[in-house]
Amino acid sequence: NAIHRDLHSGNILYSERDQDWYISDLGFCGPADKPLKSIYGNLPYIAPEVIAGKQATKASDIYGFAMLMWEISSGQPPFLNCKHDYDLILNIINGIRPRMVSGTPLEYESLMKQCWDADPLKRPDSNTLWNKMDEINLYYQKKSNEPTQLEINKNFEINKTSSFKPNYTSSKLSTSKVHQFGFSSEPKNATEAFYSKSYDEFQIPDNIDDFNYSSNWKNNSTSKMSSIEANSKDAQNDNKIETMQQQIKNINLEDEK
Repeated sequence: NAIHRDLHSGNILYSERDQDWYISDLGFCGPADKPLKSIYGNLPYIAPEVIAGKQATKASDIYGFAMLMWEISSGQPPFLNCKHDYDLILNIINGIRPRMVSGTPLEYESLMKQCWDADPLKRPDSNTLWNKMDEINLYYQKKSNEPTQLEINKNFEINKTSSFKPNYTSSKLSTSKVHQFGFSSEPKNATEAFYSKSYDEFQIPDNIDDFNYSSNWKNNSTSKMSSIEANSKDAQNDNKIETMQQQIKNINLEDEK
């Protein structure tokens, strides 16, 4: 019945002896002296309702699990080349999620989307998630020799063995820190039209090396995310986003190292 509150790939360990995976860092959660109303975690894995000021729940852990599912399918952490700043925060609140990687099994993709739904009540619980993952695993084991499944296996193997520079497992991207967001906005799911338009500008290249070594993409990632946010029809109502930005600008987020 425990809530982890900081579920991300840096806290997932593999034992070669047991050939099994383990979840670590069950400190529940963060430094003892963290400020009141602050949140300790790795930003891309923090559920939007937690960013918006609500308490962490089992459903917020399910959101973090969805990001792990995406990381497994893509071979890289979510929002790898985006700065962990208020632009990313606003886009998470407004429904932006990592784009699905080509070759991801449809059943796996559907489950992932359920797990990162903006409404925590629409996410599956851990038992449902376990059973669904078991069903997907058994289904594709039975189809293991079919051409479509061989292609899926190939895609997952490529993503699993892709090399990245720098090694993100030892970087700030796998490190949790204290955040103070100051939000009261209600998270939402992005509309399909908004989602498609957003990703016309914000795409994951097919070639992983291009993703990591494109300096232009790196330098412009934050401005692109800002542009995505600005195109949301919901975000244009009144001065809602302007107010939210002003709130977060007044908060001293920890500088990136």
